[in-house]
This record gives sequence, structure tokens and C-alpha cells, in this order.
Amino acid sequence: MQKDFTVTSGQARLAGVEANGEEALRPTVVFLHAGVADKRMWQQQLTAFAPSHRVVAYDRRGFGETRGKAETYSHVDDLLALLDQLGINTAVLVGCSQGARIAIDFALTHPERAAGLFLVAPAVTGAPSPEAFPPAVEALLEMLEEAEEDEDLDRINLLEAWMWLDGPNSEEGRVGGAVRDLFLSMNAAALYAPDPGSETNPAAFPPAYARLAELDLPAQVIWGDGDFPHLQQRCVHLVQALPRALGTVIPGTAHLPSLEQPEVFNRHLKSFLDGL
Repeated sequence: MQKDFTVTSGQARLAGVEANGEEALRPTVVFLHAGVADKRMWQQQLTAFAPSHRVVAYDRRGFGETRGKAETYSHVDDLLALLDQLGINTAVLVGCSQGARIAIDFALTHPERAAGLFLVAPAVTGAPSPEAFPPAVEALLEMLEEAEEDEDLDRINLLEAWMWLDGPNSEEGRVGGAVRDLFLSMNAAALYAPDPGSETNPAAFPPAYARLAELDLPAQVIWGDGDFPHLQQRCVHLVQALPRALGTVIPGTAHLPSLEQPEVFNRHLKSFLDGL
């Protein structure tokens, strides 16, 4: 049975959900959402893995139901506070996009607390930006820039659904139904959320991109073949740079494969967890 919780870090009250069944004797799994989502993106995984693991998902500052005063903060410190207050000594970190960035930075800062990394289309602190984009992607980015200049949050939400859910080289609306509705709800909550303050990163110097070889723990990198080309290239680099990493492509998905193909995603995650 799932239950809601809140933990305190600085001036923030982090909202989360956790669950575990009677047979949940294996490592705790903590899910970190993408920057266009919140903890709701992991509902399919929470349901699937609660019988065998203690599972935890939470909203970071500026997302979902988490609330707090604007201040300088660290997502790494927030995650540490969450683990401490929930009594979790070590955890497998499952992170998507910006959530994966935080998982990587946390594992570099507190290696004794991370039992494994399952990284989905990961952002990485210090990763180089592409010098150019394909024409179709460039056109979409220009539309997003115009919407941002106009401060048209509803338009931004629709364009970000195209970019991150459908994929930048796909037709708008490729992914529909309940999944699209969920994306738009999660991202709208973030777009309209009060400013949480400014993030500081204790693991940023030197940045994680230059320190991947230090992450000597089980890892798997997952990505969709419809994601941004430079992000797919980054995933390939991580598989090569992380000492103990596997790489897996989920065909027919973009930046959020756990939402698009949860059953396929869950099979890969189960295999990873079973191998620990």
C-alpha cells in the first residue's frame, strides 16, 4: 500500500510517496523524476516494484506538491536529507533526465549511500552542449524560444510535450491519451510553480562529466531512439565512461520511455535489480 510523506530540507517540505510489500526485503529504490515531470511519472514503477522492494518517489523543489520558501539549495543535499529522515542507508537511484543528473552527483558526493544507478536519458553536470541541431530540431527550439520570450506558459507546455514526450523529430501528438494528459499536468505544475530559489551543486567542481570513471558501482543507461540526437550520443558516452555500465535502447520512445513503454522499461529495471 502506498503512503504519502513529507520530509524537511532547509525551508522546503519535500512531498513524496513510498510503498513496500511483505516481501520487500531487497534494496530500497528511489526514483528521481525528469525536469518536465514530477513523482507521478513513476506510478507504474511504484506499483510494479513495491512487492519486492521498498520504493520511494518524491517531488523536487519547484515540482509537484513540494513547497518551500525561495532560498539557495542543493538537490543533492535534499536527497541526502530524504534518505536520512526515511532511515534509508543505501539505495538504488533511478533517475530520468535531470533526475539522473542529481543521482550521478549524489553518487559522486556520497558514494557509500548509492547501491546502483539506473539512468534514463541522463543529463550530466558539465556535459558539453551541441554546437548545432538538425533543422527540424532547430525550428522547434526557435518556437520554444519565442514562447518563452512571450511568457506564454501554456504554449511552452505544449511545445515541451512535443520535444520531450513525442520527440523532436516526431510529429506533434505522436503520444496521446492518458500519457499526454499526465505529461501536460506534471509540466504545468512546474511551469506555474513559485520560484524555489537558486540551486547550488556540491559535486560540480570538477563537474561530473569529467568524473564518470569514479562511479565504480552497477549502472545501466536507458534511452529512446526518438530522443534528441545529442542526448543519445551522451548516453553512448556514459556507457563507455562508467566502469560498470550497460546500455539499452528502447525503440519507438523519446525522452520518457518509462511513460511510453512501462512494461518494457520495467523488464529492464527488474533485470538490473535482480543482478545486484
